[in-house]
Amino acid sequence: MSTETTAVKPVQAGNGWEPNILAFCCNWCSYAGADLAGVSRFQYPPTVKILRVMCSSRVEPAFILKALREGADGVLIAGCHIGDCHYIDGNKNAEVRINNTKKALVKLGLDKRLRLEWISASEGLRFSEVIRDFTEDIKKLGQNPVKEKIEPQINADERRLNASANKSAANVQGREVK
Repeated sequence: MSTETTAVKPVQAGNGWEPNILAFCCNWCSYAGADLAGVSRFQYPPTVKILRVMCSSRVEPAFILKALREGADGVLIAGCHIGDCHYIDGNKNAEVRINNTKKALVKLGLDKRLRLEWISASEGLRFSEVIRDFTEDIKKLGQNPVKEKIEPQINADERRLNASANKSAANVQGREVK
């Protein structure tokens, strides 16, 4: 019997691909629901990155399009249940905005990659179920066909700033700068 330990690799889809999901969660309800899911140890896939927003109505269509363009395979917007919004009608406004965004995404074939859900602070189990369900839906769709390969761009000003910082660091350490 060997005393060596082996690293456990996460379970991957057949081709080694796991979806990348961005979730915009309302501060007051769905983010608290996500927190409850974690505290209660409700299991859900690690495919989601949660971004807290003050209200689901603060999610602009441009944010959704940028997320899909820059690598998200799916985007989830989660907010307070209708009638429970801390900003009175924020979730109603979000529903209209997200439905209009979905209609626009139909033309690109990306409408199934966007989901709107109402999750309260006491629904940690529901949060984990929504993430599992959405992850499975995205796996069936496959990788996002429009994601760009974003290469970091360094402009001339950033190069000068980096060079200047390196010279300053060398001077502080007492090295000669050429």
